Amino acid sequence: MTDQPQRLRVAVVDIDSGFLQVLGKRMERAGWEMRVLGDAVPADELVGLRVHAVVVNLAALGSRAWDFLGELCGELPGVGVVVCTGQSSVAQRVRGLRLGADDWVTKPCHGPEEVIARVEAVVRRRRAAGAPGGSEPVRHGELTIRADHFQAYAGERSLDLTRREFELLQLLAAAEGRVLQREDVYQRVRGYAMARGDRSVDVFVRKLRQKLERASPSWTYIHTHFGVGYRFAAEPAAGASPPEAPAAGAPLPEAAAPAPAAGASQPDRSAAPSASPPDARAARPAAAPLGVS
Repeated sequence: MTDQPQRLRVAVVDIDSGFLQVLGKRMERAGWEMRVLGDAVPADELVGLRVHAVVVNLAALGSRAWDFLGELCGELPGVGVVVCTGQSSVAQRVRGLRLGADDWVTKPCHGPEEVIARVEAVVRRRRAAGAPGGSEPVRHGELTIRADHFQAYAGERSLDLTRREFELLQLLAAAEGRVLQREDVYQRVRGYAMARGDRSVDVFVRKLRQKLERASPSWTYIHTHFGVGYRFAAEPAAGASPPEAPAAGAPLPEAAAPAPAAGASQPDRSAAPSASPPDARAARPAAAPLGVS
């Protein structure tokens, strides 16, 4: 982390008084503005707060936790979301990330510095996506990548990408045909170094590739270089006669209505548990650990 963190506005959804006190002091020293929310609030209220990121303890929200997380990630694609909660199962962490959370930190974490660093990494990616020139629509084959929508389209059909999938697609496409090593992809999408043996980047690439193939079967976009990494290039699929790519002046697809955060467009979520975290509101002032499904 840098010695002088960027000045940010962060909302923290939690009821753990000890955690809030320590985190608040550290954010104050960094020059950040922290807003504490003891309960779930509508997305439009968060818009009014003009926050850069939200840190949320799912255990503090009880049965509403997953619905709130899905609404937050679905309706505020430009806001970073870091889940910071108690012990959880792998399935629960996977579910949260697939709903659109940028990162997941398990309490007790390594002090406020870890939370600060992860929030900074998330916000850096948001700002990079919105940098001048970064919001211009980009076309590859019949695919249109729109940073202003946080979405990609095949023709006028939305691919219904999650936020993490879109960031991965944008990263690969920006490499302009260069091979990106797996470790670099992981670090630039997640914001920190990949642990040895971690294969999550391969899972994310596979799911993104499947969505691209379903929406645009006549083209191949992501190419695997075994033992190295991945390369993005729009090439006709083997044995296919691809349709003509859109002309440079062709109309751009309109923004599609947001898909439900846990809808059928993300089929792999069926593997995640349906049970919600236990209601921790009776355990004030500190939230109980996120229940294991």
